[in-house]
Amino acid sequence: MLNFGNMHNSVWIGVDIGTTGVRAIAYQKNGVNLCDSNEFYPLETPYPDWAEQNPEIIYKATEKVIRDTANTLIYKGIPVSGIAISTVMHSFAPANEKRELLSNMITWADSRSVEIVNELKKDIKLTRNFYEKTCCPVHACYPFLKILWLKKTFPDVFSKMKYIYSLKDYVFEKLTNKWVIDKSSASASGLYNAHKMDWDEDILSFADIRKEQLPPVVSTTYSQKLTPDAAQRLNLPKGLPVVIGATDGVLVNVGIGAVKPGQLSATIGTSGAIRMLTKNPKVDKKNRTWCYNLTDDMWVAGGAINNGGIIMRWMRDKICHYNSRRLDDIDIDPYDLMTLKASKIPAGAEGLLLLPFFTGERAPYWNSELRGMFFGLSLNHSRSHMIRAAMEGICFSLNCVLTALKDFGKIEDIRVSGSFTKSTLWLQIISDIFGENITLPQNSEGAAFGAAVLGFIASGEMNSISDTANLIQSKKIYYPQKENFLTYKELFDIYNNLYQKLQPEFTRITTYQNQMYK
Repeated sequence: MLNFGNMHNSVWIGVDIGTTGVRAIAYQKNGVNLCDSNEFYPLETPYPDWAEQNPEIIYKATEKVIRDTANTLIYKGIPVSGIAISTVMHSFAPANEKRELLSNMITWADSRSVEIVNELKKDIKLTRNFYEKTCCPVHACYPFLKILWLKKTFPDVFSKMKYIYSLKDYVFEKLTNKWVIDKSSASASGLYNAHKMDWDEDILSFADIRKEQLPPVVSTTYSQKLTPDAAQRLNLPKGLPVVIGATDGVLVNVGIGAVKPGQLSATIGTSGAIRMLTKNPKVDKKNRTWCYNLTDDMWVAGGAINNGGIIMRWMRDKICHYNSRRLDDIDIDPYDLMTLKASKIPAGAEGLLLLPFFTGERAPYWNSELRGMFFGLSLNHSRSHMIRAAMEGICFSLNCVLTALKDFGKIEDIRVSGSFTKSTLWLQIISDIFGENITLPQNSEGAAFGAAVLGFIASGEMNSISDTANLIQSKKIYYPQKENFLTYKELFDIYNNLYQKLQPEFTRITTYQNQMYK
């Protein structure tokens, strides 16, 4: 039996392992952040459609932030009750019979399977059947399609693949020596039957893999003991409970208290998403949304976009050419400088639009052949206009997802989280584009606290995720400005028309780009 320590004064370390960085935060049950630590790592994109990472680099960064957080708690004389994990979705890596990985971890942003996706989509009945079973639209982000791509492109590697890993079970195994996957990560794979709550035998057969190659599926509150070796590296007690947790996307709602009917979460980090809780798996008539598991009796319906903060990083590096070292010398954050420049430009960027599809797109289009485009450029436009158009374009993309989710029910409250919440300008832009009030919670690090909440539930100190509803208070509410809303409404119509009318050209340019690297 696991020892959960003193439940009355427990502190859980919530670990949020994201696309480009990991954060460990020590939380009390009331949501108070006692201390935290961050580390960053690269996303390798050497060619169009590629997006890989070295999982060992990610794991070492994860160990470092946990150890640093633990050391701070030790210094303060505060014992740790356990660790709970949140990871990014849709990762895949094959492993041989010795459980040695045969490749890097292929991430959600990788779209090398796009040709296979297009072939499958020709069979509308088949793809709808897969969607209704899994609540995952057929798209290159899902491990199901990555496995099909591996089989077709590297049959020798596929034949050596005895085990199938995601980032979650890779990290959990290193910490506990137990190879399992949580229901949340499994339900985001495209291989999991959302209604039977198990791996789908028909889909596994279609992919030519066996159930034995996949980890056993467990609850998101499942826990195991920290191994003695891992405990020594982390400077934590051996046998400390490690709760497997869920994926970052679904945990955000818990972490920011968006757990009541009509409450939505809107997130922009590296990517972006809008989500709402539901008691049962939900599918959309137009295949626009996904639905993933959170706890045994709770699901999260929503849609994620590929291109969020990753676009702003591109703007910083490729367009603005901001040298971080030089800006550090004058104590200016490059993103703060970009926001300042964008704030001088009126809403609508004087007719400049960005379609932010640099890495294809997930919801609501599920089209990996999309590419980014500035539209409406004229000689009066500057870098400042481009920065503002980028911020607005990302919000237009999220607004497309919001439109789909409105079919699931009335919207009462939209809470925000992610790195974009540091920008008051960006928060006002999203309120103006949505035409909705936007609530900035006191805690905007949703996934890390959401993971910690699963730890508190596993230890019996919380009853359910709904306990967070009254814990997270509002820090500020942003109200849509009528004039800006009307400007964005007109531009959003142009934005949608561009997507619809440029479908053939998107396909042609993607094909052209891919041929350059063959």
